[in-house]
Amino acid sequence: MTSAETAPVEVRSTRKMGLPTLTAMVVGSMVGAGVFSLPRNFAQATGAFGAIIAWVIAGTGMLMLAFVFQTLAVRKPQLDAGVYAYAKAGFGEFPGFLSAFGYWASACVGNVTYWVLIKSTLGLVFPAFGEGDTLFAVAVSAVGVWAFHYMIVRGVKEAAFINQIVTVAKLVPIILFVIILAITLQGGIFSGNFWGDGGDSSFGGLFDQVRSTMLVTVFVFLGVEGASVYSRYARRRSDVGRATVLGFLSVLALFASVTLLSYGALPRADLEGLQQPSMAGVLEAVVGSWGSTFIGIGLIISVLGAYLAWTLMAAEVLYVAAKDDDMPAFLKRSNQQGSPSSALVMTSALITAVLFVTLFSEDAFTFTLKLCSSLSLIPYLLAAAYALKLSVQGETYDTQPQGRRKELIIAAIAVVYTLFLIFAAGLEFLLLSCIIYAPGTALFVLTRREHGRRPFSPPEAILLTALIVGFVVGLIGLTTGWITI
Repeated sequence: MTSAETAPVEVRSTRKMGLPTLTAMVVGSMVGAGVFSLPRNFAQATGAFGAIIAWVIAGTGMLMLAFVFQTLAVRKPQLDAGVYAYAKAGFGEFPGFLSAFGYWASACVGNVTYWVLIKSTLGLVFPAFGEGDTLFAVAVSAVGVWAFHYMIVRGVKEAAFINQIVTVAKLVPIILFVIILAITLQGGIFSGNFWGDGGDSSFGGLFDQVRSTMLVTVFVFLGVEGASVYSRYARRRSDVGRATVLGFLSVLALFASVTLLSYGALPRADLEGLQQPSMAGVLEAVVGSWGSTFIGIGLIISVLGAYLAWTLMAAEVLYVAAKDDDMPAFLKRSNQQGSPSSALVMTSALITAVLFVTLFSEDAFTFTLKLCSSLSLIPYLLAAAYALKLSVQGETYDTQPQGRRKELIIAAIAVVYTLFLIFAAGLEFLLLSCIIYAPGTALFVLTRREHGRRPFSPPEAILLTALIVGFVVGLIGLTTGWITI
């Protein structure tokens, strides 16, 4: 919650966002690097039928999560910074801290993915960029990180306005891609791509195909909670839920269309072999070389817009957590424009650090994608579980009894779906998360000491022990080659 001393400054320095701006933040957060990689990623896993099932599952599950954030925004309007606040309110300070830290770290690592893909795209023309992981590419990316940092600290509203413009601009090539492929779709190629794995239509084979796409859908849907993170900037709290659902449905239709229509453009074997961004290769096969250039330009605009939105969201989570005394006090600082300056510095610093780590990775894009996806699952699970807890216990339903059964079912589906994502990701990704989460608890200890409190209560110590065990096992897996990055 905002303190009385700083509230007047924040109100004066930040105008409130309406429904269009909030919706643009949701769309801008989700439409990033992932959509441009969908044709190849899905073709490597399954055929058109498996893709349909995957999008039905992912769409239903993520829609339930979107409804969860809508419900929580209405029933708990006093909770700011969505994901973090819900975890803390539902399960205590340490789980809340882990949710905030994990969500922040996921956003930072996701931003590294954006820079890697941009430089990989430029590497097709300028060899010095390589696949986005050369020293030159990393150095240029680091300059870009701090250039964006400077723009954002000039004001949250100014950056949000730029994102709204970029969101419109980056959707144009994607929508044109969908229109062209819909017009030129070849039925024979689509039917040949219908079944995956050599026509294996058995339940077991299909289940494995669909399961292998789940991390892809997690990555492309990250940002579904975008409007709830900005709840303190909303002109009306009801707009937070509306923006979340409206933005999600728009993006789902776009992602599914890009995936399925690509199966009608090229044989699956050709889709599997495309270089990322694979959307460029698909459009080039249909309209010629200008299609690849057009998509490449769209990708750069899209990724930079998503980078802006995710940097804003990451810093906002740290800032609000610090205001609630769940992060160190230095993260409470804001400048005269109302931007969370210290949180933005820490965010840009982590992005820069992970950028340099990619120099030692065999596949920088895959490495950062794995970290981003795995770190996001626990925050989503805790938010869904909190909504389920509210509906089961009846909290807030004494004054607003309508819709309790419906919201209970939605929350239960969201919890089951998120647990399925963790299962689909596998133990490897859970351990990768522990490698990031465990060191982050040092911030929690520092916060507790600032307030003269013991670092961990007995239940929190048990959770910490589990994290440390996962951290150790994860490191052993990395050193032995069982876990690859």
